[in-house]
Amino acid sequence: PGFFQVVNPEDVFWKCGLGYPHTSHCLGSGEVMISTLGDPAGNGKGGFILLDAETFEIKGIWEKGDRNPPLGYDFWYQPRHNVLISTEWGIPKCLGYGFDPNDLKKGRYGRRLNVWDWSTHRYIQAIDVGEDSAPLEIRFLHDPDASEGFVGCVISSAIHRFYKTQNGDWAAEKVIQVPNKKVQGWLLPEMPGFITDILISLDDRFLYFSNWMHGDVRQYDISDTRRPRLVGQVFLGGSITKGGPVTVCEDEELQSQPEPFVIQ
Repeated sequence: PGFFQVVNPEDVFWKCGLGYPHTSHCLGSGEVMISTLGDPAGNGKGGFILLDAETFEIKGIWEKGDRNPPLGYDFWYQPRHNVLISTEWGIPKCLGYGFDPNDLKKGRYGRRLNVWDWSTHRYIQAIDVGEDSAPLEIRFLHDPDASEGFVGCVISSAIHRFYKTQNGDWAAEKVIQVPNKKVQGWLLPEMPGFITDILISLDDRFLYFSNWMHGDVRQYDISDTRRPRLVGQVFLGGSITKGGPVTVCEDEELQSQPEPFVIQ
């Protein structure tokens, strides 16, 4: 394998007015679409870059109109329902300094799912999933006729189901909440799970996600998408293992701290 093309940040700046690219998806149009977190100055701005899938040259931006979400991160689209939904992380120039809890109250982290009209490329709706949420990874069900999916919120450690309503707009509801653990020896008195990535199995039966802080990967049965059921869990790392610097004082889920995971 070798490099075929390099897309330089200054070209993205000048041709698109965007910066901090994140998620890429291939489109049926023969283009590659990449979401961004902000503008060239490090301010928040949710937008999308288009590349030619053959040459990887920048073609411009995907979105149209004069409205953009204040923040960006991940996205997923479902053409049969004429929709693209993007998520929000935080303001890039603030993220570069590391996590500061005070930034939560200053609106520097995201809280919305942003809905776009797939055919017109216009931003049409914002769904608020709550303060201190930071919705990151978003997944539609694989069934192309399905008008629902899930999004993981990293700071609130919650999973929300999003869905198309009978009125034709979109809404979200919280369906999973990972409880914080009361701890000593850590940055804060309570440690969230810090959901980072989520995946849906190809048969749409199971949802998987990782708790970066707690160190576990969870499997939920989503046969009933409104009532996911925990059916599997394995600890692979994290900050609460026995013998580490963090002591768990109160835990709604576990009887004791997990043993360290060691690969021989």
